[in-house]
Amino acid sequence: MILSAVAHYLAANWVELAGFATTALGIWLTTKRLLICWPVVLAADVFYLAVFYRARLLSDALLQIFFIAFTLYGWWHWWRGVREEGEVRVAPLPLSGLLIAVAAGVAGSFVVGAITTRLNASLPYLDAALMSFSLVGSWWQARKYIANWWLWIIVDTLYIGEYIYKHLWVTAILYAVLVILAILGLRDWKRALRSVQTAACTTLRSGSPAM
Repeated sequence: MILSAVAHYLAANWVELAGFATTALGIWLTTKRLLICWPVVLAADVFYLAVFYRARLLSDALLQIFFIAFTLYGWWHWWRGVREEGEVRVAPLPLSGLLIAVAAGVAGSFVVGAITTRLNASLPYLDAALMSFSLVGSWWQARKYIANWWLWIIVDTLYIGEYIYKHLWVTAILYAVLVILAILGLRDWKRALRSVQTAACTTLRSGSPAM
């Protein structure tokens, strides 16, 4: 009886479960700044495109299409960095980038919310806001800005409530895991940046002429 129920659940929800597994693995690999994270994240994007379309979360489904594009760009950008610098080097977010990203996220929230309202989407403006700022986070991640983790902590926390409301329990649990991974990513990327800055300062001091 129990095995039959489990088998039925797995058969009905295997796409969401696959999305759960690949997303968690991909983000964990991202926290470690490993280039292999990108093909794993790409698989997760495709799985969740199917999940969100079936749940009528149209903004999230559209978001996955953008994620696929950003994932391909991030893969290329990180690969180029590894080729030129020997590793994935993280960077602080410049103030101009922060202001532009916030403005774009707010504008996207209203524009996409208005569009998806006409399409009878569920939770159109909340979904649109989370979509817009998820794109910002994805772009920052592709550009290797540490601030992406701060944004993901906020966005993923809000997503937990949305998916509980939509009865996407596996995905709600996933986003709770993603909040934890984002906290770990923030810690690890800060350490990586401090290591680079310390190495740069040491190099400058060693190269300075004696007084």
